[in-house]
Amino acid sequence: MALLLLSPLLLLLLLGLFYAYITRNSRYFEGKPIPCLPSEPLFGSSRHLLLRKVSSYDFMRSIYNRFERVKVFGMFDLINPVFVVRDPDLIKQIAVKDFDHFVNHRPIFGSNLDRDSIALFGKTLFALSDQQWRDMRATLSPAFTGSKMRQMFQQVVECSSGMVQYYKKQTDTNGQCYELKEVFSRYTTDVIASCAFGLKVDSFRDSTNSFYTNGQRMIDFARFKVLLKVLAYRLFPWIMEKLEVDLFDRELNLFFAEIVLETEKTRELQGIVRPDMIHLLMQAKKGILKRHKEQEESLAEGFATAQESDVGAVDSQHYQTMTQMELVAQCLIFFLAGFDTVANCLTFLAYELTLNRDIQDRLYEEIVATDIDLQQKPLTYEALQHMKYMDMVVSESLRKWSPAPSTDRICTRDYVVQNENGVEFTIDKGTVVFIPIVGLHYDPQYYPDPEKFDPERFSESNRDKIQPGTYLPFGIGPRNCIGSRFALMEVKAIIYQLLKEFTFERTPRTEVPVQLQKGFVALGSENGIYVNFKPRHS
Repeated sequence: MALLLLSPLLLLLLLGLFYAYITRNSRYFEGKPIPCLPSEPLFGSSRHLLLRKVSSYDFMRSIYNRFERVKVFGMFDLINPVFVVRDPDLIKQIAVKDFDHFVNHRPIFGSNLDRDSIALFGKTLFALSDQQWRDMRATLSPAFTGSKMRQMFQQVVECSSGMVQYYKKQTDTNGQCYELKEVFSRYTTDVIASCAFGLKVDSFRDSTNSFYTNGQRMIDFARFKVLLKVLAYRLFPWIMEKLEVDLFDRELNLFFAEIVLETEKTRELQGIVRPDMIHLLMQAKKGILKRHKEQEESLAEGFATAQESDVGAVDSQHYQTMTQMELVAQCLIFFLAGFDTVANCLTFLAYELTLNRDIQDRLYEEIVATDIDLQQKPLTYEALQHMKYMDMVVSESLRKWSPAPSTDRICTRDYVVQNENGVEFTIDKGTVVFIPIVGLHYDPQYYPDPEKFDPERFSESNRDKIQPGTYLPFGIGPRNCIGSRFALMEVKAIIYQLLKEFTFERTPRTEVPVQLQKGFVALGSENGIYVNFKPRHS
C-alpha cells in the first residue's frame, strides 16, 4: 500500500525536477538590455520550427525581421539561451577580430575523446574544438588551395561530361522533365566518389549503387531516429556524451570507413598516387602536407570564395598527424558537404536560371565564347576561373539560396558588447551566438529588392558596394568553410557542361514559388523542383 502511494509522488517529483531543468534558463535575458523572443517550456522560441510548420530558412528570416534596427536580440533554442547578432560590424568583430572568444561551434554530437573509435562525427573538422580544431585546420588547409583544386579538376570534368552524355542519350528533341535534386545528387555523388574516395562510380547508369544509396541514408536528417538523436543531445548532452551516441548509424560509418581504409592500404602497398583528396589526407596523416605560399599561382577566384586565415598558414607549429579514423572522418565530412550541400546549391541555381531566361541566355553566350577560346578542347580550371558572368550568377544564387540559414559560435570567455544605445551587456561563457545568414542576405538595407535574382549585384562595378559582414554563404572568419573552392569548382563545371548542351525550361510541374521543406532540415523543396532539359542541337 505504501508503495502504491509513493509511486505517484515519485512521478510528480520526477516531473517537477524535469520541469525545473527545462525552465532553468527561462529568465536568462531578463537582466539583459536587449529584446528577446517569447519562450515556451521545452520548445523555446522555435515551436513552429520543431513542429514542422515552417522551413528553417523562413524561420530565420522571420526572427531576423522581428527586431529591426537592433544589433542583438535573444531567443531560446529549446532550453538554451541564444544571442542572435544582426549587426554586420559586430558579426565581424565576433567572428574575426575577437575570434579567440568564439573559436568553436556549439557541440552537436560528442567530443573526440577516443581518436580511434568508429564514432566519426566528433572527429570531423566541423565538430572539433579549441586546439584540436586549430591543429586539424592547419593540417588540412594545404589540401584545399587553388593549386590542389586545379590538380583534381580533370576528374570533375570527367564526371560532368559523363553526366551530360547520359542525358543527351536519354532526352529527345522536345526535351525531358527531371527532378533537379535527384539529378544533381547523382552528379555530386560521382564527383565526391572520384575526388575524395578514389572510386569510379556512375550513379546515372547504376542508380542503386551502394555509394549513392548509403549517401542518401546518411544525409537524411529528417528521419525520426536522427531527429530524436539531435533533440536528445540538445536536451541531455552529458547523457548522450556518456553513451557515445554518434550522429550517423554505425553501419554507415563502417561502410565509409572500410572504403577509405582499404583504399589507403592498397595505395600504400602498390605505391599508387592519384591527385585526389584521399591522397592529400594520407600526406596530412603523415604530417608531410605543407602549404608553401610561393608555390601558389595567382589566379582570379570567385567572389564567394572563403579566404583562409592565419590559422592555416604555413608557419603554423601545429601540424598534426592523423589517426586512421580521423582520416576517415575528414573524408566523411567532405562527402557530406560536397554531396548534399552542393546538390542543393545546383538545384536552386538551375531553378533560377529556368525562371530567368534572359540571365540563362547571357550565361550561355559566355559559355559559347569560352568554348571558342578553348577551341573545343575540354574545359580547364583556368578558363572556368575567368568566366566573370558565371561567377556573378553563382554568387547571386548563393546569396538568395545560402547553403545554410545561419551559423553559430559558442562563447568561450565572457564577452562584453556595447549596445546601440551605449549600454553594455555580457555574452556569458558557454552561451551560443547565432549569425542569421539568410536574414542578412534578404535585408533590403544591404540588398535592394532582395527577392529578385540579380547577378548584377556582383558585377565588378557593384561588388564593392556589398557591405562586409553581409555576404556569408560559406561563413565568416577562421571557421569559414574550408571547401569553398572545391564547391564552386564543382558547381560551375556542371552548369557549363549542361547549358552548353541544354536549355532549362519550365514545365507544368515547375513550382513557382518553390515551397521549402519544413522543419530542422537543410535547404530543400517540399515537392521537388522539376525542369525540362531541352537539347540545343537536334
